[in-house]
Amino acid sequence: MQALLIDAGRRERKAETADLKFKEGSVQKRAILVDAMANQVLVEICVESVDHAVAAESGGADRIELCSDLSCGGVTPSQELMLATRQQVRIPIHAMIRPRSGNFSYSAHEFETMKHEIDVAKEIGLDGIVLGLLDKNMQVDHARTRALAQLAHPLPVTFHRAFDLCPDLTAALEAVIEAGTKRILTSGGKARALDGLVNLAHLITTAGDRIVIMPGGGIRLANVERTVRSTGAREIHTSLDTSATVASRFEIKVSEFRRAVDKL
Repeated sequence: MQALLIDAGRRERKAETADLKFKEGSVQKRAILVDAMANQVLVEICVESVDHAVAAESGGADRIELCSDLSCGGVTPSQELMLATRQQVRIPIHAMIRPRSGNFSYSAHEFETMKHEIDVAKEIGLDGIVLGLLDKNMQVDHARTRALAQLAHPLPVTFHRAFDLCPDLTAALEAVIEAGTKRILTSGGKARALDGLVNLAHLITTAGDRIVIMPGGGIRLANVERTVRSTGAREIHTSLDTSATVASRFEIKVSEFRRAVDKL
């Protein structure tokens, strides 16, 4: 009987040891997975139709920027487009809020329109807002930006490439941070992100963890590696010529882009 009890005790200790090793292994695997996810570069795809939003999601996009009329840089999507896209896409959708094309200095009436459009986006269940306001001197319109960021809360606000028109990007960075936005979409003050890599790297370093700097502007499969490695960016924005690409082909382009980013 004593021998049986000793043997049973040994088996129990072995089982406990094996269970402990299994749990430790599971924790290590989860830690590795979390670390890999933390290091992954987020891909935001800009689209102007439901079909292209669905294709972007299927291709591996992490987030959608939804707008209309990309030929002019994008304006606010219609309520119908917001709703239809929300019904078809599960990943986060950020809506462009821009009442018209042209400059980014808005009249009182246009400012009220932007407020209404933000309310619509929130009611539909979108996940973020994209906007940009400048004064007549091409400086960040701090007061109005802050007012819209507060209205959008709890949705995060991205300040778009109106930022690149500011004469002093470092001062503009501080103004946007103080206004309460969470992200800046920028090409580093240049027409293309590839030409603004030095400025982008400086902005990312200066911003630290106070705000996300997301390079955008002409980023494609051929230059995304250089953009990410040169700047240290953790989020990337691209349209991948969505307007000139049918949805079926667009999914392939997004998938190719996603694979390239995942290798970085």
